[in-house]
Amino acid sequence: MVGERKISWFGVINTLILALVAVATLYPILYITAISLSDTVSVVQGKVFLFPKGLNFEAYGEVLKNDTIPRAYLNSVFYTALGTFVNLLFTAVAAYPLSQKGFFGRKFFMTAIVLTMFLNPGIIPTYVVVQQLGLTDSVWALVLPNAIWTMELIILKSFYENMSTQIREAALIDGASEYRILFNIVIPLSKPALASIGLFYFMGHWNSFFLPLIYLNDADKYPLQVVLRDMLIYSAENDAGLVDRSALAPQSIKNATIVLSMIPVLLIYPFAQKYFAKGVMLGSEKG
Repeated sequence: MVGERKISWFGVINTLILALVAVATLYPILYITAISLSDTVSVVQGKVFLFPKGLNFEAYGEVLKNDTIPRAYLNSVFYTALGTFVNLLFTAVAAYPLSQKGFFGRKFFMTAIVLTMFLNPGIIPTYVVVQQLGLTDSVWALVLPNAIWTMELIILKSFYENMSTQIREAALIDGASEYRILFNIVIPLSKPALASIGLFYFMGHWNSFFLPLIYLNDADKYPLQVVLRDMLIYSAENDAGLVDRSALAPQSIKNATIVLSMIPVLLIYPFAQKYFAKGVMLGSEKG
């Protein structure tokens, strides 16, 4: 029949799969948010499903009233901001010479860097090195050992290689040094790529709990993820478990803390998301 459109089963199946993925992704967020905003009776009786029952914000007040959570939150913000800045700086500087075809030893250095993706020394040797450098129980133990991620370096290197060489050649003719070309020309033109890999770095630092757990000895320096882990697993045995000192349901306190830990990611991701796909595609381009 003229004008009749055939059903695309491929499109229908894709839509159903994506819908299921969306539900599976959103449901935990909606559920923990509903638990954190519900009254104690509804939570204990298991009446909360997707929407809060007996709306109240007492769990958030209890979390913010305790010194442990706000201090850990500030620690996480500081560690993430410093770590992401160091990551972007080191990656931008390291990727620049590797993107230049005339750089002596370029292939050797790239081969050595790529090998680090497959040959990992392990936790114990890394811990010994960090300890001998005197970095334990400091923020630098969380930042310097992972100052550059190999995949992000390759992505940024590919971006540099796709930039016009005429800009660099013109700057060299005008007497600009390589440092000035990098910081005044290349890096400003690389904002999309930097935003893309910066999102990966941000997520890595914000969600990190294992490195702080083994490198930090002072509980006052713990980031939010370590405190949250203690609340979820060992809340009955340590000071991070303020759930035992509250009249509220333990689930409400824990989920309120989880919701607070998601806020920075929910705020930053929409702004960096438009660069995400472009950054992933850059990593697949031939350098």
